[in-house]
Amino acid sequence: MDRKGILLVVSGFSGAGKGTLMKELVGRYDNYALSISATTRSPREGELDGREYFFRTKEEFEQMIADDALIEHACYVGNYYGTPRAYVEEQLALGRDVILEIEIQGALQIKKRFPDTLLLFVSTPDAETLKNRLIGRGTESLDVVEKRLSRASEEAAGIENYDYFIINDDLDTCVTQVHQIIQGEHSRVSRNLELINTIKKDISKFQKG
Repeated sequence: MDRKGILLVVSGFSGAGKGTLMKELVGRYDNYALSISATTRSPREGELDGREYFFRTKEEFEQMIADDALIEHACYVGNYYGTPRAYVEEQLALGRDVILEIEIQGALQIKKRFPDTLLLFVSTPDAETLKNRLIGRGTESLDVVEKRLSRASEEAAGIENYDYFIINDDLDTCVTQVHQIIQGEHSRVSRNLELINTIKKDISKFQKG
């Protein structure tokens, strides 16, 4: 039987490995789709339209806003970023679970607008591990690392609004856990009311017969 996909929003501290987790999830299973954002920033070397981002002009993006063609959007460092509604709805209709990697504020906005959205927050086992991962990447100065840790402290205040809290200690274990959570969500009564009502209606015919 065909089933509709679930809209998933994954957030987490910088350094928790949420990006790696999502890529591994999509690579291991064929029923997931990573949402592609639209942006007005220029493509970087090697980036392709429709793969990394949907690259749009400022005028095109603002028209998308006016047409309510975005699930969410924000302006960051002078450029627009947003999630196209058509792409997400198309993938959901095909039965694929669509993953959006968005920070807490955006996640809560989407949850308010689409209550069936499943929110997952990814964290390291403890703060020390988080700090060590950020330093271990070797791509940022200690000053930037401290800013990210400060930001993590602010983000921690909103974790209680999420549906699941995921500890990314071992990647393989974490991928399996997230997959099981998502598949379990498909069996929730609240996500199957149409089918349940159909079955109840058919069963009631036996009484009449």
